[in-house]
Amino acid sequence: MNSLDDFDKDLLNEIQQQFPLDVRPYHKLASVLNAKPELVMSRIKALKESGIIRQLSAIFDTRKLGYKSSLVAMEVDPDRLVEVADTINRHPGVSHNYERNHKLNLWFTIAVPPKQSIQDEVNRFSKLEGVKATRMLPTLRMFKIGVKLDMNEKKKREVRPSEIKKEIRQEPFRGTEEDKVFIRELQKDLPVIERPFLEMAENLKMSEDDVFSQLKNYEEIGVMRRYAAILRHRDAGFLANGMIVWEVPDELIEDIGAQLGSFPQVSHCYQRPAYPDWPYTVFSMIHCRTRDEASDIARIIQSHIGIKQYRILFSEREFKKSRVEYFV
Repeated sequence: MNSLDDFDKDLLNEIQQQFPLDVRPYHKLASVLNAKPELVMSRIKALKESGIIRQLSAIFDTRKLGYKSSLVAMEVDPDRLVEVADTINRHPGVSHNYERNHKLNLWFTIAVPPKQSIQDEVNRFSKLEGVKATRMLPTLRMFKIGVKLDMNEKKKREVRPSEIKKEIRQEPFRGTEEDKVFIRELQKDLPVIERPFLEMAENLKMSEDDVFSQLKNYEEIGVMRRYAAILRHRDAGFLANGMIVWEVPDELIEDIGAQLGSFPQVSHCYQRPAYPDWPYTVFSMIHCRTRDEASDIARIIQSHIGIKQYRILFSEREFKKSRVEYFV
């Protein structure tokens, strides 16, 4: 992280927002950043090799593709935590798995294809030795999703509700076999070559224009959230992965969720079910360099939204962090 210069940080900020869907995307980036294409390409290669850029590809909406998913929280005997986490990680639909600083100490996300039962999979995990309690926390309402780590500390965004929610065309998506082939290609890491989308088009037996047209359509109907770079948080210097959970009265959830989603520092925001031992209904994620910074941001957000009861759960250990691979 210390070796990144200002150009690296500006480049990373740019490609997290939206990678150019262009015949020569690295040339397009170079013109935006007032740099030579060769420099942009060499830096992206280096950032991939260093592990900071995890992947450069399409980012899909799990539910639009027909997959079912849920966040799951478990109370696990500390002596069995690593063993239980390792077993859960073997499931191909488990993409994130963390130890968090709470009695419910193991938190993971799981997604399954349309014909599988997510409850059956979680029930199997619940029977593992050392698991004391399980709480299914599926998304009831999604207010925001999109991790964009602000790399440039000199130009930090003010903590205030300033983002406008992106509008999508409400249109059902019934993926054909051709769509599945296209999506399998889109989720591959984009190579750093002059015309990377040409290689994709040739694999799909399409023209580049047809690829861009399909990408644009997917984005307009919400199948693809965006085409962008995904960073490895910790390698990028963001060590405080904080899940802020809010105890919000039912009648205020929609308004509070919308407010939280408009903060640029919030990467994810969802309504999830409450339990007698878990009264929190709105979940928001922030990614910071330190826990003190995360706590400060949470306090500022709280002063804006006026919800008094909240807490931050930090990830103590990362057991798994990957992406769901669709239709493989």
